[in-house]
Amino acid sequence: MRKLTFSLLLLIVLLCSHDLYIKMDTYFFSPNSQATLSLYNGTFEKSENIITRDRMLDASIVGNGDRVAITSDQWKDQDSTITQLTFNTGQSGTYVAGVSTAPRSIELTAQKFNSYLEHDGVMDMLEMRKKKELMDQPVTEKYEKHVKAIFQVGDEKSTDWNQVMGYPIEFVPMENPYHKNTGDDLQVKLLLNGQPLANQLVFAHHNNNPAGHSHKETTENHSHNGTTHSHDNNEVHQQDHSHTHKEKATSHQHAVNEEQPHTHTDGQQLRTDENGMVTVKLPEDGLYYIRTIYMVDSEEEGFTHHSRWATLTFETTHKHDASTHTHDHDYDEESGIPTWVFILGSILVVGILFLVFQKKS
Repeated sequence: MRKLTFSLLLLIVLLCSHDLYIKMDTYFFSPNSQATLSLYNGTFEKSENIITRDRMLDASIVGNGDRVAITSDQWKDQDSTITQLTFNTGQSGTYVAGVSTAPRSIELTAQKFNSYLEHDGVMDMLEMRKKKELMDQPVTEKYEKHVKAIFQVGDEKSTDWNQVMGYPIEFVPMENPYHKNTGDDLQVKLLLNGQPLANQLVFAHHNNNPAGHSHKETTENHSHNGTTHSHDNNEVHQQDHSHTHKEKATSHQHAVNEEQPHTHTDGQQLRTDENGMVTVKLPEDGLYYIRTIYMVDSEEEGFTHHSRWATLTFETTHKHDASTHTHDHDYDEESGIPTWVFILGSILVVGILFLVFQKKS
């Protein structure tokens, strides 16, 4: 029985749906330098599939008042799992990158749909199904994904951080994330068709290892055969699917085991208020990602449900306080005299002593 329970939990993990994120190794860049952003289609830790170009209704970067489209030929695929863009950062400022995808559909059995709702935190729809006694009903879901990232180039902060991209659903911060530091709070508004979305469940997570993962210490091998449930899987749904991935043990607080299966609902669980607002805490240095899935019953023929997915990513660091930061190379630690003055004075004293001894000799 224990083995069967573990197998069922593992199956839920393997059949999990795919969030979409704009991810960077760091969200801080020097002006006019080369940068790379990646589309992670899976989890924030691991991308399972690329995003095909025909799915991108919009891909653009906003900075210094200009919105520049990313053309399809600028994207490159890495290892058939990650879609990447390499670009020049331009001048100093706060930038926004966004990607909006066209709808697709997926057919799911009742069991797989219920598991997906619980696993991905679509709790309102799950409760509605229970209340209406629809837990045994299969579904055909229409879904779309709209994602943004905010990154900082140089020291100058610009106003593009609050750019509304015009996506069907999107997060918009109320303050520049790069005016915030570790320990602060950040207010974020969720918009649906340009209007505040109230009473929506939102999850905020962070990865406190911005430098990346070595993925060397532990290895998990997962494989299963049969029908897969995978939003945005470019393969057909009926397949033999296996994958191996290496994860650094310290980077996964939600290790897959019998007691605590991996879910997307770890971290901060928030509800938007009547103005569509949530307050996200920033407790540690790291990469932050906010996610939500807004799902309703569909009135469109051929579909039972319609979901809109949104994510927002950015980075937070501790405050650099100039008043407490000393420069050992500029000052003599004991006297407070600038080092260059100390050195020049020493040379002058040595020169005078040299002349004195020369006259005596």
